[in-house]
Amino acid sequence: MKLLQRLFVAAMLFTFPCIFANSQQTEFSAVENPTIPTKVQFAGQTISFDRIDMYERLDRELTSMAYTHGTTLLLIKRANKYFPIMAPILKKHGVPLDILYLACIESTLDIRAYSPAKAAGLWQFIASTGKQYGLEINEYVDERYNIEKATEAACKYLKKAYAEYGNWETVMASYNAGRAGISKRLESQLATSSFDLHLVEETSRYVFRIIAAKLIMENPAKYGFNLAQENLYFPVEYKTVEVNGSVDDWAVWAKNHGITYAQLREHNPWIRSSKLVNETTKRRQAKTYKIKIPLKKDLYRSTLQQKVYNPNWVSK
Repeated sequence: MKLLQRLFVAAMLFTFPCIFANSQQTEFSAVENPTIPTKVQFAGQTISFDRIDMYERLDRELTSMAYTHGTTLLLIKRANKYFPIMAPILKKHGVPLDILYLACIESTLDIRAYSPAKAAGLWQFIASTGKQYGLEINEYVDERYNIEKATEAACKYLKKAYAEYGNWETVMASYNAGRAGISKRLESQLATSSFDLHLVEETSRYVFRIIAAKLIMENPAKYGFNLAQENLYFPVEYKTVEVNGSVDDWAVWAKNHGITYAQLREHNPWIRSSKLVNETTKRRQAKTYKIKIPLKKDLYRSTLQQKVYNPNWVSK
């Protein structure tokens, strides 16, 4: 029996020598550290990374994001779908377009994102803050999931914070930690910028993650992310139907308007129930809701118009 085993091994070595040769050594793909810039233009200001801590903090986030391939690829794909909706709202409010990358870090642009802290939507509002900035949140409607209205609310928060701090890095830190907490630390630590604050790790990393997202998403190919146009997700065109009263059954309503209930919820994620109670009472006036009905041609990738928001996102 042992003789047969030896003969078998000898035959395998003779026939497939490469298999046994490769088993003695391990080959790795080349891994390169991304180039860390000495300075970055962000939201109209120049941020230097010459200071040791600034360099190392950006290096950590840029290196991590460059090698978190799946998440970063999804960010770029989703951005092509959602940036065209969000960017004009920021522009209207005078908020720098670079703040779009804040939403990227908040939710990875997942329209259904919901955190353990009960923050929801692309901009990750908790319910109390969402209501404070004009969003309706109840068992039937949650406008944290309404892209346009949540972006409007985020702009209101950001502008108010900028009026208080005067620089965008501190505004962004306050979006993560809250204005009260950041203001208290600025005062106690005798600082005017969040870059100079000792903060909990999550908030300390937060602004650098946003800057890393900007660097990669402005030029993905530089960091090894090569996408073809057909890899992106594309904006959908809609017709809008106004609803001024209650809806007993959204599934029936959807069928009457030529789409499925699933498609209704997909394109109007702020609808949170199978029905809508929307009546005029002594305390409340019935509201008007705008329902998006996707055009039939845009329900299929073969017929929708493949618009590219940033030409740098296509490299092959």
